[in-house]
Amino acid sequence: MKLSPDSEAIVAQTAGVVSEHSDEITTVFYKDMFEAHPELLDVFNQANQAIGEQPKALAASVVAFAVQLIDPDTPDFTPVMQRIAHKHVSLGVTATQYLIVGHYLLGAVKKVLGAAITPEVAAAWDEVYWLFGTTLIAEEAKLYAQAGTDPDQPWRKYRVAERFEESDEVFSLVLSPVEGVVPSHRTGQYVAIAVDLPDGRRQPRQYTISSGPRGDSLRVTVKRVRGANGAPDGEVSGWLYENAKPGTVLDVSQPAGDVVLDESDTPLVLVSAGIGITPVAAIMEDLSRRQPDRQVHIFHADKSHSTHALYGDLRRQVLAMPNVKAQNWYEEDADKAPTLYPAKSGFMDLSDVEVPREAQVFMCGPLPFMQSARRTLLSQGVASENIHYEVFGPDLWAQQPE
Repeated sequence: MKLSPDSEAIVAQTAGVVSEHSDEITTVFYKDMFEAHPELLDVFNQANQAIGEQPKALAASVVAFAVQLIDPDTPDFTPVMQRIAHKHVSLGVTATQYLIVGHYLLGAVKKVLGAAITPEVAAAWDEVYWLFGTTLIAEEAKLYAQAGTDPDQPWRKYRVAERFEESDEVFSLVLSPVEGVVPSHRTGQYVAIAVDLPDGRRQPRQYTISSGPRGDSLRVTVKRVRGANGAPDGEVSGWLYENAKPGTVLDVSQPAGDVVLDESDTPLVLVSAGIGITPVAAIMEDLSRRQPDRQVHIFHADKSHSTHALYGDLRRQVLAMPNVKAQNWYEEDADKAPTLYPAKSGFMDLSDVEVPREAQVFMCGPLPFMQSARRTLLSQGVASENIHYEVFGPDLWAQQPE
């Protein structure tokens, strides 16, 4: 994967300017594309559009990809591409949509940068985009084929078999396919659920499979999103909270996701906050059946014990596994929490906990939380390549300060 010599020279000269204006470019791009192709609003998370996260994630990805093409010493971009591909197949993105995206993205570059975009500069960045796009198209085609999914029919019907209230705002849905069986998936992956909203719009959201592989069903655990600081309530989580009852039929994607449980016997460290407990629950259910003697350290932060979703399931698994240690931090009433091990008060602090240096670490929670936990674990000697993370929404990890 390499740019032509002429394009490489032009991209090297212009990458800084494009990067400087990347947020503006992607904002113009989405506006123009959605005006011309409103059907694509059904594919993109409009909440992330509204708060600006999706444009920033796209801008960061394209610029980082371009920099890698002109600088061989930059970090390998392959893991990022694989993560994007998994997100795309969960949303039913198709190869033909890359034609639309490419047209409006390059159009936005020209609109924002004006006369600086000569025909030669436009051709060079068009080459960057199509190297980016064709790499993703190939990876996504492979993922669709492995799951036996027709890209033109990416959604399957699942029926809600059971519903469990985990807390006032969190609930679990056990989903069974209306026809056939659950596609094989790995522990830690997620699915997207698409719903038709009352105003006629269709919106997808991604939810971690919070159970281990079962064969006949899968469980997702959903937090009803309440708006804060002027942001609206979550549309899809709110719809599911009100409407997803036993018998309800939902459109569900194939399982996807690149942050998955390995098959080794290396010690595990599971770090989570809030609804980030969902992949931890899946990992523990799987381990309790397949590797009950594996060494595991669980660290979780929550507002209080009453908001700690899936605690009962995790408690049973911890009690059944001899080499598991767990520690919770609660912002409220930690001293009153009836937990298996005494909870600590306040925010999570890993500076005084011991973790094996060779451990594989899985993290899920708000980005600032994970950045802080990562810094602490690195200072304790855990290798950066052993720290894996899952993000709910656009991946802005690279945008966060270290």
